[in-house]
Amino acid sequence: MHTRTLGKNLQVSAVGFGAMGMSQSYGPNPGDRDEMIGVIRYAVEQGVTLIDTAEVYGPYDNEVLVGEAIAPIRERVVLATKFGFDIRDGRSQGVDSRPEQIRRAVDGSLQRLAIDAIDLLYQHRVDPAVPIEDVAGTVGELIREGKAKHFGLSEPGAATARRAHAVTPVTAIQSEYSLWTRDPEPEILPLCIELGIGFVPFSPLGKGFLTGTVTADSTFAPDEIRARVPRFAAENLSANQALVDRVKALAADRAATPGQVALAWLLAQHPFIVPIPGTRRRERLDENAGATTVALSADDIARLDALADSVGVAGNRYDEAGMAAVGL
Repeated sequence: MHTRTLGKNLQVSAVGFGAMGMSQSYGPNPGDRDEMIGVIRYAVEQGVTLIDTAEVYGPYDNEVLVGEAIAPIRERVVLATKFGFDIRDGRSQGVDSRPEQIRRAVDGSLQRLAIDAIDLLYQHRVDPAVPIEDVAGTVGELIREGKAKHFGLSEPGAATARRAHAVTPVTAIQSEYSLWTRDPEPEILPLCIELGIGFVPFSPLGKGFLTGTVTADSTFAPDEIRARVPRFAAENLSANQALVDRVKALAADRAATPGQVALAWLLAQHPFIVPIPGTRRRERLDENAGATTVALSADDIARLDALADSVGVAGNRYDEAGMAAVGL
């Protein structure tokens, strides 16, 4: 696994690991906690160094799981977590990035993760009620106090990210980005180039769609995130098969899997991009890591670049409430 640099000097593996699905969003939580800990440690053994979690995943359960998993290998891990939600009675009640809430969240994360400092601390969603300068200033204070090392933003608008960066340098921006989610391309990626900010795509495999394992007749349990995502509604899922069929065809020609082609395309976009696919299975970790060896030609990349426009994507990536919370 080769490495890449986020921001000025945060060196991480070219492909990271998103731990969210081990605690929520993709059906019943795994019954074997030790197996999930083993999967995280296996990822690190394969050269994955960037592990991504958040206080709201669970809530809290995911940070505890990740903290236990990395305890014996802490020095080999770049750990990212996030603040920014008002969590009460075990549920998120909306966003809250008031400075005092940021500090409470960070202290809680440090305790659950059993670490001294958070390597990459993200604001999970922009809070319209709190000036981003106050958020960035508070994180800057936490960095000076040694509780965090780097500042990140998840799903911000470009203007907000620029304002934050002027107060405390932003090391990474995290947003959804994949062959069927191209939202960061017009403004966020150019901003990253201009300001020297790394970019961390989550859902780089389209919540599993781009692996080719989701079919037109797939159904999802009510507690699954995909049950609430318009792209996975029956009528849209059928229409979107045309896109993944093209990816499958190219993958077959390159002796790779569709997921590897999707990740290789992301890695080819810019040298500061580090996708964080998630999984509960070791064989998927091996597959994702193998994407770094998939060689796409310039023609391959151009064909993939054109897919979303030429084939089309049916449905939004979030429901109405979710879309209202991004790009602020």
